[in-house]
Order: sequence, then C-alpha cells, then structure tokens
Amino acid sequence: MADEREDTTIYKVVVNHEEQYSIWPADRENAPGWKDAGKQGLKAECLEHIKQVWTDMRPLSLRKKMEEQALKN
Repeated sequence: MADEREDTTIYKVVVNHEEQYSIWPADRENAPGWKDAGKQGLKAECLEHIKQVWTDMRPLSLRKKMEEQALKN
C-alpha cells in the first residue's frame, strides 16, 4: 500500500543559467549550475511560484538567438 503521509519537505526554487526553473529540497546544497531563485516553501507553493514567473519555457540562449534573427529580418 502506498505511503499517504503528507509531504512536509520544505523546498526552494532554483534556476539555472538558461533561466529554467526547478525545485530542490531546501536543506540540500544546490546541484551544480543551479542557484537559489528566492522562494522557499511547501512543494505546491514552490510549483505555483514557478508557474507564475516562468512564463516563457524557451531556454535563454534560444530566446536570444530568436531575437537576433528577428532583428536581421
């Protein structure tokens, strides 16, 4: 039977150099290449924050490349 205990883990929102977001347990050191994005809380709270701030899912490098192409046209 599945464990149905409530997840009380405190997470933090992290972001990488491509401005992609994820969550990570707050008590753990960030994975290489990821930095704190300034939000901590329960999983649902962190995911809701990401939903609000990560409105363009394209990596930063792709967005820049597309902007350069648009300026050329």
